[in-house]
Amino acid sequence: MPAQSPTGVRPTHVQPTLDDLGTPLQDVTFVVVDLETTGGSPADAGITEIGAVKVRGGEVLGEFQTLVDPGMPVPAFVARLTGISTAMLVGAPRVEAVLPSFLEFARGAVLVAHNAPFDVGFLKAATAAAGYAWPAPTVVDTVRLARRVVTRDEAPNHKLATLAALFRAQVSPDHRALSDARATVDVLHALLARLAPLGVTHLEDLATAADPVPAAVRRKRHLADGLPDGPGVYQFLGPDDEVLYVGTSVSIRRRVRSYFTAAEKRGRITEMVQIATSVRPVECATPLEAAVRELRLITEHAPRYNRRSKFPERMSWVGLTDEAYPRLSVVRTVRDSPGAAYLGPFASRRTAQDAIDAVHDAVDLRRCTARLPRTASPSARACVLAEMGRCSAPCTTREADTAYGDVAATAREVMTGDPSLVVRTLARHIHALADGERFEEAGDVTRRLGAFLTGAARAQGLRPLAACRELVAARATDDGGWELVVVRHARLAATAVAPRGTDPLPLVDALRLTADDVPAPVPPAPACHPHEAALVQDWLEQPGVRLVAVSDPWTSPVRSAQGFRDVAAAVAAARPATATLAARATSPDTETQEAPC
Repeated sequence: MPAQSPTGVRPTHVQPTLDDLGTPLQDVTFVVVDLETTGGSPADAGITEIGAVKVRGGEVLGEFQTLVDPGMPVPAFVARLTGISTAMLVGAPRVEAVLPSFLEFARGAVLVAHNAPFDVGFLKAATAAAGYAWPAPTVVDTVRLARRVVTRDEAPNHKLATLAALFRAQVSPDHRALSDARATVDVLHALLARLAPLGVTHLEDLATAADPVPAAVRRKRHLADGLPDGPGVYQFLGPDDEVLYVGTSVSIRRRVRSYFTAAEKRGRITEMVQIATSVRPVECATPLEAAVRELRLITEHAPRYNRRSKFPERMSWVGLTDEAYPRLSVVRTVRDSPGAAYLGPFASRRTAQDAIDAVHDAVDLRRCTARLPRTASPSARACVLAEMGRCSAPCTTREADTAYGDVAATAREVMTGDPSLVVRTLARHIHALADGERFEEAGDVTRRLGAFLTGAARAQGLRPLAACRELVAARATDDGGWELVVVRHARLAATAVAPRGTDPLPLVDALRLTADDVPAPVPPAPACHPHEAALVQDWLEQPGVRLVAVSDPWTSPVRSAQGFRDVAAAVAAARPATATLAARATSPDTETQEAPC
C-alpha cells in the first residue's frame, strides 16, 4: 500500500471535536421570527410588524418586537385580519431604521419561521432596499418539518394555528408578529421532539430533515459521527465486519453524511445503509492515494454493493501470437515472447473482438485459429475466408511464406506504434457506407475503430510506465506545498505531502526508501490493477506535474494512438458526420501528436 508517512507510523486516534460530531440541537441558538405585512409580495407590499424570539436549549433568551411604517396604507382586509391599521403605524420607524437592530438580534443564530420563504423573502428584499448585506443565515421552515412528521390523521393542514392547537402551545397565534413567533417556538420544539427518534439530533441534520428519507436510513446518521474531514476511503461494514461498500471522497465525513439524506437515490445503496453497522475510515495523504486505496479494497473484498471492476483477471488483452504465421487472439495474460504486441486491456471480450476485427479490416492477417506449420502439407486446403478474399491463406503455402512476415510486421506496427493505416482504412469504409446511407453498418465499423484506438492507446501508454522501475513526480498543492508520488512499474508505491515552506527533497528520499517493493511485470501489463495504472497515468499527465527522478525512459511514439484521441472520441460518439471524420483520417496532412510525457 502507499506509504502514509515516511516513517510508516500510523496516525494516532484522538478525541473528536464538536465540529467533527456536528452541533447538537440543544446547543443551537434559534431566532424564531414572524412578520406582518400589507399583503402581496415584497415588490408591492411592505412590512408592518416584526416579532422574534431567541431560544436555546428550550430557554427563551430574548424577544424583539416593533411596528414598522410600510410607507403605504394598510388595506382594510389586512387591518381586520391583523388588527394593525394605518393610524397605528403613524410615527413608527421605517424598516431601514429597524433592520440593524433586528440583524444584530439575530446575528449568529439559525432563523426559523412558519412558511419561511414568505418571511425571509420580505426580510431579504428590505435589506437589499436599505443597502445592507443579507447575512445569509441558516433557515429552518417549520411548515416543511411539519409535513415530515404530522400526518393528515392528526391535523387537516399545517397552518400555524392548527399546529399550535395540536401541540398545545402556550400562546395562541392571533396574526400579531410576537404572538405568532411565540407560538412558532412551541411548534418548533414539538417538531424537533418528533424528529429526534428519526435521527435528527444535530443542526446539520435539519438541512435534510424534511427530505423523504426512510426512517431506518435516517437513524443510521450517527455512523458519520467522528469521521475525519479530509481525503480518504470509507468502508461501510455490516454484521461480522463484512465490507458492504467502499467509496472515496475529499471529505470522508461530508460524503458519508450524504448517504443519510434524500441526495442518495440509489435503491441498492439505501438497502446497504440499512444493513450497515459501522463505517471504517482510512485517511490518505492525497486524493490519488485515496482513489488507489479504494480500488485495492474493492479488489480485495469484492463488496456486494460496489459495481466497479473487482476482478482484473477477467480483463482481456488482444495479443499477436508467437508462431510461424502469427494471428490475433484474445488472451487473459501478457507473455514475454519475441515480437509480442498487445492491445488493451479491455473490460469485455466483445470489445476485444471489435479491436481484432478493426485490425483485420486493414491488415491481411490470417483469421483461422489453428497453429500452422511453416510449410503446409500437400493435403492442406484454403478455408472459406480465403475464398472470399478475407485471408491470405498461409495454411496452403508449400514453401515458407516470407511475405507473411511483412504482414505480421505491419500488424505489430499499427498495434504498438502508428495506427494511421487502420484509421485511414476504416474511415474510408465509414465514409463510403455513410454516402450510401447504410448508417447501421457505418456504426458497426465506427465501433470497431473506437475499440481499436482505445486498446492501442491504453497499451502504448502502459508499456513505458509498466517497464519503468521507479518514477518520482511532484505536483504543487493549492496551499503551496508539494504532493509527492513514487511509482514503480505503474503501481503507486508511496505518496505524501510536503507542507509549504519545507524542503521536499528529504521527504522524497524517505519515500523512496520506504516505498513498496514491486516485482517487475511483463509490459504492457502493469504490476497492479489496470485501473490503478490508469489513475496513476492520469495523475502524471496533469498540468504542473514535474518529474523528480526516473529510472528508465518514459516515452511514447510520436505517431501513436494517443494522437488520435479526438478522433476516437468522435468515433465513440458515433456521430452522423462521418464524412468529416473520414476526410480528416484519410487526409495526407493528418499528423499525430506526441503523447505527453
